[in-house]
Amino acid sequence: MLAPLQRLEPSVNRAAVLSLHTSPLVQPGGGDAGGMNVYVRELVSSLAQAGTDCTVYVRRWCGDLPTVVEVEPGFRVVHIDAGPIDLAKEQLPGIVDEFTSGVRHHLLADPVDVIHANYWLSGVAGHQLKHELELPLVSTFHTLARVKAETGDTEPQARVEAEAQVVACSDVITANSVTELHELVTHYGADPSRIEIVPPGVDHAFFSPGSRQGARNALDLGDEPVLLFVGRIQPLKGVDVAVEALDRLGRSDARLLIVGGSSGMEGDHEVQRIEKLIVDRGLSDRVTMVPPQPHHVLSTYYRAADLCLVPSRSESFGLVALEAAACGTPVVASDVGGLRTLVDHGRTGLRVSGRNPDHYAAAVRRILDDPALADRLSSRAAEAATAYTWTSMAARLRRVYDDLSVRVPVDCMA
Repeated sequence: MLAPLQRLEPSVNRAAVLSLHTSPLVQPGGGDAGGMNVYVRELVSSLAQAGTDCTVYVRRWCGDLPTVVEVEPGFRVVHIDAGPIDLAKEQLPGIVDEFTSGVRHHLLADPVDVIHANYWLSGVAGHQLKHELELPLVSTFHTLARVKAETGDTEPQARVEAEAQVVACSDVITANSVTELHELVTHYGADPSRIEIVPPGVDHAFFSPGSRQGARNALDLGDEPVLLFVGRIQPLKGVDVAVEALDRLGRSDARLLIVGGSSGMEGDHEVQRIEKLIVDRGLSDRVTMVPPQPHHVLSTYYRAADLCLVPSRSESFGLVALEAAACGTPVVASDVGGLRTLVDHGRTGLRVSGRNPDHYAAAVRRILDDPALADRLSSRAAEAATAYTWTSMAARLRRVYDDLSVRVPVDCMA
């Protein structure tokens, strides 16, 4: 008689998640806080609930932060002292070694089975710790310098070189989409066998279809067509395209809500530029700028809108587009990056090539002028979004972690 099969316990039980510049404790929508904050918070929460003990290492960004914050069982945040508290994001490369040293100190006292680095700065730290502590390294880049450069957002050469080194030595790279996988291979020569597609999820308890009228009542909106932009106000996100699209729409009753705050060194200047653009176009009474909102509150804005504009110059994934879709709100998005996966053109939303506001206005007009199309896009978007959950993402990532125990580690130092 055959012996019963024994269920093997996962070989990776503890993970160090490096998130140098992005804390899962910070509200997204302003400063340097955005989709990556949501990604790290929701991913680690789901991993912890599935049984993987996770510690997130973040640079101390405020003087009164406790060293350790217990978020929930199996999920804690450790703040590492590295450089002045008020250091700008552009200056962070200079403190990576100090951050790495602080993380190393913690890991020697509290060992883990795997390092998972988020963004290139954390990747540099993770690369060094991989060799020093002989641990497997998983890297998630979120954005890539060479991809941003294609749309005019040039990054320092030092970042390009650092990303290439991290790509070459990561045991696994997780990509948000097929598009990002191709970008890693094309621009960095990544080995496709070491890339796993692990798309982000959405919390359907908060982001789901609901009453548009109820949402509008909550936001004190009327029956007018409502366009929505959600995100940090920086050139990369294309807020100006949204404003210009409203101006060229030819609908004096339509209005635009911009939910988000300034971000990065150019943020304040970009806010001023957008405010001047609104005045110059005579749209002051039809554009409302709303400060960053608690993440779960965004669902009310999505439900209130007729459509959501995502005119980014580049997006590795586009979490805003997914959240809007989950609420049944059609998306008009730029034809770039992960948005090509999220927005199924003509089925769940519309994609627009290029930066011409007239083309965005035409796409918006197409939805507003055809209620039957809007309804189809809405229902199909909500249906498609159900495939994206943080639980399934965590399950996939746990399999990736466990597979590392039988892989030969990549060693760029050999």
